[in-house]
Amino acid sequence: MTCHLLIPAAGSGKRMGADCNKLLLPLLGKPILQWTLEAAIASEAITWIGVMGQPHDYPEFQKIFNEISLLKPIRLIQGGATRQASVFNGLKALPIDCDRVLIHDGARCLVTPELFDRCDLALQEMQGFIVAVPVKDTIKVVDGLTIVDTPNRDHLWAAQTPQGFQLDVIKNAHLTALELGWEVTDDAALLEKVGLAVQIVMGEETNLKVTTPQDLAIAEFILKQRNN
Repeated sequence: MTCHLLIPAAGSGKRMGADCNKLLLPLLGKPILQWTLEAAIASEAITWIGVMGQPHDYPEFQKIFNEISLLKPIRLIQGGATRQASVFNGLKALPIDCDRVLIHDGARCLVTPELFDRCDLALQEMQGFIVAVPVKDTIKVVDGLTIVDTPNRDHLWAAQTPQGFQLDVIKNAHLTALELGWEVTDDAALLEKVGLAVQIVMGEETNLKVTTPQDLAIAEFILKQRNN
């Protein structure tokens, strides 16, 4: 069995306050994207990697590819105007022998190879799943600045990536979204909208998404602890 991985990497650095793709920002001497790719390459399950980016970032991405041991094929794929469009482009570019796919945000650079491997095992039994962790904080639903509800956190999970899908299932969901004009923030939401079950795979507390300068500082701390 082989597992294919798509990494959306076509975003910008606006919330990070950067004037470039945030995945190119340095983290302990390496670009953020390089940490993500090294974890994928170290995974026993993943055999092929596709990175969706914008052409102006291709030279810098290629430098990263040249820095790491290319034991597995990495393909650059044209990104879209949105994450959803980028993922759809990635799905269309997968090798013909692919029947299941993991999708992982490039900014979740603390992912471990072991999590990728567990996701591959889960995908052998599920049509679709997300990696997630139970919510610890009490969550408030707010209208303006007024609290309108306090949902039971026993039923709340914080979504992460990778998310995994049987290829025909996620591809058909994207085609339906394109036809009906749906826009979502993650791929699992498309399966939900077409009425298909999406399951949970336990994530990692350290699998944070680097979005702000504060996240970058936390990621640096976690990586230093791992190195120690």
